[in-house]
Amino acid sequence: MPSLKTFKQLALIGPTASGKTSLSIKIAQQMNAYILSLDSLSIYKDIDIVSAKPTLEERAGIIHFGMDYLYPDKSFDVTTFIKLYHDVHAQCLKDGKNLVIVGGTSFYLKMLIEGISELPTISMVTKEKTNSYLQDLQSVYKWLYREDKTYMSNIEPNDPYRIEKALHIYLETSLTPTQYFQQFPPKPTVTEPLPIYQIEIDRETLRERIAIRTNLMINDGLIDEICMLEKKYTRAPNCMKSIGIKETLAYLDGIYDKKMLSEKITINTARLAKRQTTFNNSQFNNVIKGSVEELEKILMKR
Repeated sequence: MPSLKTFKQLALIGPTASGKTSLSIKIAQQMNAYILSLDSLSIYKDIDIVSAKPTLEERAGIIHFGMDYLYPDKSFDVTTFIKLYHDVHAQCLKDGKNLVIVGGTSFYLKMLIEGISELPTISMVTKEKTNSYLQDLQSVYKWLYREDKTYMSNIEPNDPYRIEKALHIYLETSLTPTQYFQQFPPKPTVTEPLPIYQIEIDRETLRERIAIRTNLMINDGLIDEICMLEKKYTRAPNCMKSIGIKETLAYLDGIYDKKMLSEKITINTARLAKRQTTFNNSQFNNVIKGSVEELEKILMKR
């Protein structure tokens, strides 16, 4: 039975539609493990088809964390996944389980490994000042950019969430965000060994898999799911701008026919897969890479 001394974990990354889900379930069965999903759509309740979330039957009795965690009208950020990791790590130790971390949103894995800085407690006075400043987003962005070009150059002028965060830090501490994060560097969340395995797949094969999966989604009720989501949550939540959802909304608006809907989702998903692969190749060190079949052989011997 795993304890703090014998607990094992690993991460499985790769582009969307590369076969991570089925491989992660096989690994979890072999390792006596729970699964923590790092996925920006599967985390939501009610978003099932468009997220390619495995069904309960496909999960084969393996408990998955990070799925069906919150409703689509609720926002989340990397701190949500950090909390999830702490929760599932504690649950693994309690239940005598190991852990498989899997997902296409590898940014969250990077943040788990590198950690994030602890933010200051924001007073009501600062919150009120921030709300006042945010009434003129363009002006406050320009002001913050003059004060801290290094930090603000990574933030879009129309990103109220991140501008608010920068304002909170500056108004509360009198330090620019760059100065603050230099004084309070990030602390890694993951402190135990975490080998990373990356699925490699050629672009043409992946494109074919994406096209097949897109057509399956449409046949399985994608359009009805998006109609339900729009009726229940409106188009306002950020997740309603995700690939698969935004194209279906355009179809419902009469902009696309069904053939074009399938093509647009496939094209945009393939572009996402390319970005994911570029990120994975540039952000992680000492990664064990291979095809699904190669990685399965390696991991089943663990």
